[in-house]
Amino acid sequence: MKTEMFMVVLLMIVCVGSAMAFDANYDESKVPEYTLPDPLVMLNGDVVTDADTWINKRRSEILQLFEEHVYGKTPTGAFKMRSEVTSVDQNALDGKAIRKEVALIVSTENGELQMNLLLYLPKGTGEAVPVFVGLNFYGNHTIQDDSGITLSTAWMRANKDMGVVDNRATEASRGKSAHRWPVPMILERGYGLATMYYGDIDPDFDDDFKNGVHPLFYKEEQEKPAPGEWGSIGAWAWGLSRVLDYFESDPAIDQEHVAVMGHSRLGKTSLWAGAQDERFALVISNNSGCGGAALSRRAFGETVGRINNVFPHWFCDTFNTYNDNEAALPVDQHMLIALMAPRPVYVASAEDDRWADPLGEFLAAKNADPVYRLLGTDGLPAEEMPEVNQAVAGTVGYHVRTGKHDVTDYDWQQYLDFAKKHFGK
Repeated sequence: MKTEMFMVVLLMIVCVGSAMAFDANYDESKVPEYTLPDPLVMLNGDVVTDADTWINKRRSEILQLFEEHVYGKTPTGAFKMRSEVTSVDQNALDGKAIRKEVALIVSTENGELQMNLLLYLPKGTGEAVPVFVGLNFYGNHTIQDDSGITLSTAWMRANKDMGVVDNRATEASRGKSAHRWPVPMILERGYGLATMYYGDIDPDFDDDFKNGVHPLFYKEEQEKPAPGEWGSIGAWAWGLSRVLDYFESDPAIDQEHVAVMGHSRLGKTSLWAGAQDERFALVISNNSGCGGAALSRRAFGETVGRINNVFPHWFCDTFNTYNDNEAALPVDQHMLIALMAPRPVYVASAEDDRWADPLGEFLAAKNADPVYRLLGTDGLPAEEMPEVNQAVAGTVGYHVRTGKHDVTDYDWQQYLDFAKKHFGK
């Protein structure tokens, strides 16, 4: 506990110092001139002109570049996972839902890790249902004010407003994030919702990766990931794939129609999860900004240098090479979005969230469009950034809504409509 508290205090000092020294640019006239790497040009200069070349050559080339330079390579070592249903309520939400808690226990020769999944499914469908899955910031108990949901005992980031005391949740935490997770709305539309606390996978502070999933995959005498190996975003994305592994064993879930959704740093995570794991049938980024859906080369709002200085554990160490040096990146975030093609992907921004660069998020989605068109889809049907609260949706969807950095009912309404368009549910 003392070590954890020391690390938290140290991280807060670093964050405050870095924030004071950083002067974000919000002036479009000061955005540097840049040229985006072409997702349809191979490293050897060959132009990709057909779907086969994209699928079998260029896509894997881009994925490897993101592994090497941004998120780090996810370990491929052997592991085992077992699941244990820890609670079931057949009459949750006044009889409208089934609520289930499942422990996902991953083990290697180095030890084991337990991740706790919360699942809501609509009652009375008579068939397997499509599901939205996403990680949450402060524990499963925060998404609904329900005493039947197990209160997390894991380490939490300090936040009095969320009922966190001494980096632990309290009963006052229950339901604190319910506005971001409109469970009744999701269920009424015929979808299930699965969520897991991201700190179960890897606690969100820089402890040199001594906690969480990373040590399970260390080689003999290894003490931290190598410069090109996964950081926390890579670990969180890995955890999302373990949820898919569990879904394959649950007949109540339509495993062919799973949408992964994330907000802010967890929006970065949902994109990276969707890029690596093609079992995710639909991918959603909500206000993910730098290192997520926003173009790094614009250096607008949060930048690569700022995010690496304040959150050194999120990306691989090699990403630090591009601090204040975005033009040298061999990739940019439009190429990350293109890795989803031809699967549907939705990018959402907020008008007042300039830190996440709404225009940069739109431009990334738009510059992924050629790949989607090459693969025979309608891509993003917008030449210019749409007006506020005017969603556009082809196989790539986008909106910028009024308001701040958050997840709102408006966002979820678009995601549900987008899922209906592509899942036919």
